[in-house]
Amino acid sequence: MQISNSDRAKVLVQALPYIQTHAGKTIVVKYGGSAMVDETLKDAVMCDIVLMQLVGIRVVLVHGGGREISATLKKFGRESRFVDGLRYTDRETIDVVQMVLAGKVNKDLVQLLERHSGRAVGLCGLDDGLLKAKKLAAAEDLGYVGEITEVNPAPLDNATRNGYVPIVATIAGGADGEVYNINADIAAARIAAELKAEKLILMTDVRGLLRDRDDEDSLIPVVNVSEVPKLRKEGIVTGGMIPKIRCCVDAVRRGVGRAHIIDGRIPHSILIELFSDEGIGTMLY
Repeated sequence: MQISNSDRAKVLVQALPYIQTHAGKTIVVKYGGSAMVDETLKDAVMCDIVLMQLVGIRVVLVHGGGREISATLKKFGRESRFVDGLRYTDRETIDVVQMVLAGKVNKDLVQLLERHSGRAVGLCGLDDGLLKAKKLAAAEDLGYVGEITEVNPAPLDNATRNGYVPIVATIAGGADGEVYNINADIAAARIAAELKAEKLILMTDVRGLLRDRDDEDSLIPVVNVSEVPKLRKEGIVTGGMIPKIRCCVDAVRRGVGRAHIIDGRIPHSILIELFSDEGIGTMLY
């Protein structure tokens, strides 16, 4: 489809007030799902991040890597096991998690962003005590799955202040010297809160919160966090959406301006959310 110069100009004019609003602010993006696997979507996300950086937004990219971890475990003859959506992480598994997340996945993303003319630095929760954690207390023992106890924003502030996008792998150090696996959504929410970010954006493989999970046209575009208990009671917030909504509520209550659950299957979904009148996905405030 051909776009006229006039249409291009209208898009830029529509984006201008949003660019002015967000310039100089911090936005934390949790990157995962199909957008981390599909090559076209990966390129689109990197272009979005570079553009945000160029217009003066301080971007922090927090990533998962569940598929890569599962694939690596399978190569070692080990099957993945999940309990309530969290990966059971024994001693051998945490070694693989650290190797894959803080090593291959993190550095691949740094290289990919720089190939799109961005400036990035790869970090994990062990760097300068960025993320500190203790063993997660759960009904069933999850091994080395952690609960964040402290976030040190200094390495993130240093990176963004010097024009870099910090790309964060979500493993954390414990006071006991152990390494813990941290859910990426939870880590992104806590980081956004510590940075007093303007926005937290969670990329998913669904349109957002749906009133009917079998009908993608039933998207709920805006939710006040005070409405969440009612939505859970009505069975609207269910399954895998429960922890994502919980992260968004936690972030907003800790001081983040807005939290968004957006569809990472749509190219340039981040830009659509940030720089258009319509937005995309579900916004919690």
